[in-house]
Amino acid sequence: MHRGGPPGMEALQPGGGAALRRSLGYLRAYKADAFGALVALLLVSVANLAVPKFVQIAIDDGVDRRESKAIVLAVVGLLVVSAARGLFNFLQGYLAERASQGVAYDLRNALFTKLERLSFSYFDRVQAGQLITRVTNDVEQIRAFAGAGVVQLVSALVMLTGTTVLLVLINARLAAVALLTIPAILVLLVVFIRKIGPLFGQLQQAIGRLNSVLQEDLTGMRTIRAYSGETTEAARYHRANDDLLQRNLVTIAMFSNNFPLVFLFANLGTLAVVWLGGRDVMAGNLTVGELIAFNTYLSYLLFPLLTIGFQVAGISRAGASSLRVFEILDEPLDVQDAPDAVALPPVEGRVEFTDVHFRYPGGEREVLAGVSFSVAPGQTVAVIGTTGSGKSTLVNLLPRFYDVTSGSVRIDGYDVRSVTLSSLRSQIGIALQDTLLFSGTVRENIAYGDPDATQAEIEAAARDAQAAEFIAALPQGYDTVVGERGLGLSGGQRQRIAIARVLLINPRLLILDESTSAVDTATEAAIQDALDRLMRDHRRTTFVIAQRIGTVRDADLILVLDGGQIVAQGTHAELLASSQLYVDIVRSQLREDDPAPDGRVADG
Repeated sequence: MHRGGPPGMEALQPGGGAALRRSLGYLRAYKADAFGALVALLLVSVANLAVPKFVQIAIDDGVDRRESKAIVLAVVGLLVVSAARGLFNFLQGYLAERASQGVAYDLRNALFTKLERLSFSYFDRVQAGQLITRVTNDVEQIRAFAGAGVVQLVSALVMLTGTTVLLVLINARLAAVALLTIPAILVLLVVFIRKIGPLFGQLQQAIGRLNSVLQEDLTGMRTIRAYSGETTEAARYHRANDDLLQRNLVTIAMFSNNFPLVFLFANLGTLAVVWLGGRDVMAGNLTVGELIAFNTYLSYLLFPLLTIGFQVAGISRAGASSLRVFEILDEPLDVQDAPDAVALPPVEGRVEFTDVHFRYPGGEREVLAGVSFSVAPGQTVAVIGTTGSGKSTLVNLLPRFYDVTSGSVRIDGYDVRSVTLSSLRSQIGIALQDTLLFSGTVRENIAYGDPDATQAEIEAAARDAQAAEFIAALPQGYDTVVGERGLGLSGGQRQRIAIARVLLINPRLLILDESTSAVDTATEAAIQDALDRLMRDHRRTTFVIAQRIGTVRDADLILVLDGGQIVAQGTHAELLASSQLYVDIVRSQLREDDPAPDGRVADG
C-alpha cells in the first residue's frame, strides 16, 4: 500500500507526492493490519459486485419464469452477501484505523523527538503556533488519508475495474456507450486535482497563523491586559480567522464548481443506457434482469469515480501536510554531537573563549566579534554591557545552545564542539529570571534534572534555595501540583524552586541571570541569599548577567560588552579606574539598592 503513489499524486504541489509516499511508508510497521484491511476490502468489493447478479437471477429466472426456487436462491444469496459485507466492512474499517493510528503515533513521536533536538536558531525563526499545527492538524490529515483514505481509494479502483469488466460481459455495446462519458469525467477530475492541491497548502498555513496568534495571546495574557490590548488582539485574531474563512470558502467553491458537472456527465450516460437498453429489451436482445443489473453496475461505476475525486482532494490535503511534517523531520541540526565526540569528564570549571565570532543563522550582522577571555575554576564572571551588546549570546555559547561561527569555546581544555551535548549540559546549571516550571508537583519540578533524587536530597536543595518554608505551607507540601508555567505560585516562589532545581544537580558551571526586579524586597533578599549560596558553595565557576552592583563589585572578573566586543575587562576597582563606559553602565543600568562600593560610582 505504500509503494505506488495513488492516482493524482503527481498533480500535487512540488514535492507533495514524494512526501506523501514517505508518510505512507510508515505503514510498513503495521503491514499485518494494512494487509488484513486490504484483504477485507477485496472481499467487500466482491460482495458488492455480487448483489446485482442475484437481483438479475431473481428477475429473469424467478419472476419471468415463475420459478420460486430461483427467487429463494437469490434471496438467500443476498442475505449471505449482506452478512459477509457487514463483517468484512467492519474488519476493513477496524484494521485500517488501527494502521492509521499507528502511523499518526509514530509521526507524532518522530516530530516531538526532532523538535526536542532542533537548535535554538530554528525556534528563533519558526512560530510556535505553526509547529503545534504540524504536530496536530497536519498529522491528523495524514492519518485520515493513511487509513480511510487509502482504503476507499483502493476500494474505488477495485470497484471501477470489476464494474467495467462486468458491464462489458453483460452487453459490450451498452458498455461502450456508457463508458463514453468517462473521459469527460476524468478531465474534470484532473483539472480539479491541479487546482485543489495548492489550496490545501495555503489552508494549512492559514490554520498555523491562526494558532500562532492564539498561542501568543494565551502566553501573553497579562501583558495584553496590562496595556488594554484586548481590542487590538481581537482585531488581529479576526484578521487571521477571516483569512482562514476565505481560504475555506475558496476550497468549498472548488468542490461546488466541479462535482455538479461530474454528475451531469454521469447522468447522461445513465440516460443513454436506459434509452438504448430499453430498446434492446423490447427487441429481445436483452432481458429485464440484465438491464437492471447493468444499470446498477453503472451506478457502481459512478461511485468509484466520485470517491476518487473526493480522495484526490484528500491526497492533496495529506500531501500538503506531509510536506510540512517532513520540513521539520528533514531540518538539519545546527548543533549536534560530532561523529567523534567524547564524554566531557567531570569539570573543574576553567573556561576559555578564543577569538569567538558569532552570527545567527541567516543573519548578516556579527553579534559577537573577536571575543577572547579566560576564567579560572571557581571564579565568578559578571557580564555587563549596553542593550544588544551580546551578553545573552555569550553565555548561550557555553552549553552550545548555538555554535560559534569561528573561534572556540573551551572548558577544561575541551572544545565544547568535541564533547557530547549530554555530558556538557549535565554539568552546567542555568537559573534565569524567566523561570519555567512544568505542570506537575513541586517535587517533580525540583527533581527535573535528576528524577532519581531521593526525598532527602530534594528537601536539602529546597532548604539551600530558601524554598523549604513556603513549600511546607503549601496544601500538599512537595506533592502540591502547580499549574502550567508555575501558575499558583508567586514569582519569587517559582524562582526559588528553579534555584533548588539547579542546586540538586550540583553543577560545576553556572549561568545566572540574577534579576529580581519583579519581586518584593523581602522575597528578593531571600532569593539573593539563595543565589549567593548557589554561586559560592563548592567554588562553582559562575557567569552572571549582572543586574546588581553587589554582584559586579564582588565578581572576580567583569566583562564589559559593547557592539559584540569586549571593550574592557577586569575587577570592579580596575574598571572604575580605566573604563568610562563601565562607570556609565554602572550608573545607568545596574540597580543601586546596595551601598555604593566607593564614592567614585556615586560621584562619577
